[in-house]
Amino acid sequence: MSGKSHREGISLIELTKMFPDEKSAVRWFEKILWGDQRVCPHCGSTDTKEASHRKMPYWCPDCRHYFSVKTGSVLQNSKVPMRKWAFAVYLYVTNIKGISSMRLHRELDVTQKTAWFMLHRIREGWKATGLPDSFSGPVESDEAYIGGKRKNMSKSKRKAITRQGTYGKTAVVGVKDRATNTVRAVPVPETTLKTVQDYVAPHIAPGAALYTDSFSVYRDFPFSHEIVRHGVGEYVRGNVHTNGIESFWALLKRAHYGTYHWMSKKHLARYLNEFTGRHNVRKLDTIDQMRDLATSLTGKQLLYRDLIKD
Repeated sequence: MSGKSHREGISLIELTKMFPDEKSAVRWFEKILWGDQRVCPHCGSTDTKEASHRKMPYWCPDCRHYFSVKTGSVLQNSKVPMRKWAFAVYLYVTNIKGISSMRLHRELDVTQKTAWFMLHRIREGWKATGLPDSFSGPVESDEAYIGGKRKNMSKSKRKAITRQGTYGKTAVVGVKDRATNTVRAVPVPETTLKTVQDYVAPHIAPGAALYTDSFSVYRDFPFSHEIVRHGVGEYVRGNVHTNGIESFWALLKRAHYGTYHWMSKKHLARYLNEFTGRHNVRKLDTIDQMRDLATSLTGKQLLYRDLIKD
């Protein structure tokens, strides 16, 4: 496992011992999602029974539905064996700069199309749900721009871009809570004062300190707010800096250029799910990261037709 030496990893040999067959993988997912008592994903009943159904191994007498461990999760209707899903979860959490669909298709012996769909389903699992966390701070906030490098574009695309800088890229806004090392980030249509503040403000608890750069969208925040002026070469002033959130952007961009090569505007929110989720569990041992991700897969859904539609 990549990362800090104090964290306990899992070798490929250990992984194959954990999941020697399909039944062991199914039991692992069931244990994580249901614990010691099976729960119907349709109605929440614990009065369930084993069934002889060809695809659904369990039956709920209360709501009269068949179900499996995939039901009610992003894995629902997936034909990929659970053993391959377990290996995919392992590869996903142990590659700090992400794993491409091309590599996953080779590692799991599935088609590239299937691997691509699997990765987006897993990213959907780490999607933050509900209201945003209110951070006690200090909180760092910053914006970044995701898109291809001009020098790597075709000649026709370079001609079409008449402006320099961030033109043609997608803006993202992020916040990091230093106390918990938690990051949240989303793509935004524009970096206006209202758009940025509408996202950042709900993450900041009353009394929390906010640190940003001198970009004008951060002015007049109703918080204890201090800035570093990058434009005059100031990056750190005591505890006042945005180095934490900028380090997160740096990792995201290295993954963009080195692993994925392309993060479309359409799917960028899921890539942000991936890297914020990975960052937020980075202190955990590998097995705990896998459990956290497997747990998050339930209660969400992503259909292929929705993934590819315009």
